[in-house]
Amino acid sequence: MRIRGITIRRLLLPALLLGVLALQAAPMTKLNIQIKTQAGRPVDRASVIVRFVEGHSVVKLGKAIRTTFELRTNQDGEAHVPEIPQGKIQIQVIAKGYQTFGQVFDITEEEKTIPITLNPPQQQYTAH
Repeated sequence: MRIRGITIRRLLLPALLLGVLALQAAPMTKLNIQIKTQAGRPVDRASVIVRFVEGHSVVKLGKAIRTTFELRTNQDGEAHVPEIPQGKIQIQVIAKGYQTFGQVFDITEEEKTIPITLNPPQQQYTAH
């Protein structure tokens, strides 16, 4: 009997420790991304891809947290990301008539607004 009791305790203790660690939720952040032209006008219908790169744990109570979002900006040039883990986050913006934007941001706040300015396309050159 005693051997079974010790074995059960040895198995139960690590399981409880893992459960406690899972209950400690990874800090999350809500992002508001503002896309504007160099003239300061909002860019509507721009495609915004937000991807969690690295940082705090992406597991919460044994379930994976959504770490990639594909959004479109509204008429005010804003895209709202619900919740994503804090850490390094890659943002890519694609809009017709503008250069593609891509950058990694280190997010440590609970709520953050990220202003992004899109550049016009570069002049195309030919070798002929």
